[in-house]
Amino acid sequence: MQKKIDHILLGKEKQITPDEKVRQPLPHQEFRFANPFIVLHHLGPETILPGGKLRILPHPHRGFSPVTFQLQGEGYHKDNAGHEGTIHAGDVQWMFAGKGILHSEGPTPELLKKGGVQELIQLWINVPAAHKGDAPTYQSAPKTLQPPVLQQEGVHLRLASGTYDGNTGPLNSLTPVISIIGEIEKGRRIQLTATPGYWTLLYVANGEVMINGETIRQYHLVVFEKDNDEIILAACENAQILYLSAAPIDEPVAAKDNFVMNTKEEIEQAMEDYKKGVFGSLSH
Repeated sequence: MQKKIDHILLGKEKQITPDEKVRQPLPHQEFRFANPFIVLHHLGPETILPGGKLRILPHPHRGFSPVTFQLQGEGYHKDNAGHEGTIHAGDVQWMFAGKGILHSEGPTPELLKKGGVQELIQLWINVPAAHKGDAPTYQSAPKTLQPPVLQQEGVHLRLASGTYDGNTGPLNSLTPVISIIGEIEKGRRIQLTATPGYWTLLYVANGEVMINGETIRQYHLVVFEKDNDEIILAACENAQILYLSAAPIDEPVAAKDNFVMNTKEEIEQAMEDYKKGVFGSLSH
């Protein structure tokens, strides 16, 4: 049976640094979390002029995974656990902050030098309390290693994580998380299947679609009911979507600044640890 739509949330602009704004449909004043999905930020598209200096400087995280879907441009990651990585349009990177990490991110030096368009989605994916103290990790998957799903003419969707449509995505998560990213041409229609009981969301990054008979415009996030399993999507115009479905983490959530923990006290401890230098250092 078709899944009912519980919420349609518009991504409102949010200033995250003095130089950077994002659209944030999650959390929203009408709906806070779909644990493990805690935050969804859509940055850009923004035009970077040649010689730009845009970068989000070293900052801390603890207790969750920031996951970046690069839509346009090039992204560079560096952290103080020894990981560095570059992703291009269509690629995905998955950093697990675990017990604590410092990282910096932003357009690659090459993109800043020559100029171009930068656009990405960053998703904060929670982990169970039992794993929040684990060592940080980093993984990435180029577009070419993400298996195509729901294949038909005019549908270009790729599986980044989880198991779907007989395929397994290249990125691993600590609890089941299905993430599908890609494009659907105008007039094309697909049927998505979700596991009953999972949190299931769909974000329209570009274009306009119709879901179960309801029009969903660009920059809107759909939150579905947990019951039932069928979603019918038709592209009203060329569209780019991110589909997410995951086993719930039935634990309390405390989220503040750059930390996602289970209690207010754990958040305060994370902030204190950062001030004391427990997270280590990262120069740039």
